[in-house]
Amino acid sequence: ENVDPQKTAFLLRKAWTLYSVTPLYRFHRARLRDYARLLSAFIAAEKQKGLAVEVGVELDIKVAVSSLADLRGSEQDQAAVLVQLSLRSRASSRNSEDKLVWSGWFCSVYGDDLSENVPEDFTCLPLFLTHGAESYTSMVGSWFQKTFDCCFRRLAISPLNLSWMVAMWAGCKLDRAASAVELVFSVPRLSQPLDISYAIHPEDAKALWDTVQKTPGEITQEEVDVFMDCLYAHFHRHFKIHLSAAKLVKVSTAVASAHCDGIVKILHRQYLPGVLMLLTELAISQIQ
Repeated sequence: ENVDPQKTAFLLRKAWTLYSVTPLYRFHRARLRDYARLLSAFIAAEKQKGLAVEVGVELDIKVAVSSLADLRGSEQDQAAVLVQLSLRSRASSRNSEDKLVWSGWFCSVYGDDLSENVPEDFTCLPLFLTHGAESYTSMVGSWFQKTFDCCFRRLAISPLNLSWMVAMWAGCKLDRAASAVELVFSVPRLSQPLDISYAIHPEDAKALWDTVQKTPGEITQEEVDVFMDCLYAHFHRHFKIHLSAAKLVKVSTAVASAHCDGIVKILHRQYLPGVLMLLTELAISQIQ
């Protein structure tokens, strides 16, 4: 509720690739502007195949590093850090806008499990989300790893976690017309790839979840299993296909969509903190 919609609007409706990040060593929030200059010089050097580049010189890529103070869950969480890369306009006019080509942000939403157990010199921002060319992600990741002695790893999402996501998000109340709940399954051991898409009306999915959930606000593995089993049984009754034998690879709801490769799109501002809390939990579990 404390998140400023204008400051977080750019986070919505974009496909973000997920990474988990170990705690950053000696990361100082007061030095964000210095970090932007140093990262800019590093990217320029990488692009020029290692030729030395003077820090502060006008470069093609402009780097901005800023703090998203509102984007955290508890008092223990560090404020999110946003990194943006823009291509400088070559137009003669100094007023012409730079073109944003890559964004990445570190965050921790209710990441107390990790922050409580690390020394003072470390900053815990376990979840890193990127949008843009993989080459920029690689360069930014390399610089952060060398500078703050941390480690980046792609964050995949297991079928079990996808089933939790679809159960949680299908049960959310929305203030506007919701899109269908969709599950995509990959059928294994076939000579040609085959995906099965299963769409459920949002009101039907919510009604099913409401009958399954025993305590509002709490979710158990048993409830998620019952919810999925009901969906499987309905599909089998109509199509004689056992979806439980296939692999769940993607879920889409009006709240968010998630792919097993670790790509997430957050669609509804109201549930932004809740989605980030779940993703922070997954990132921390991979680090631990």
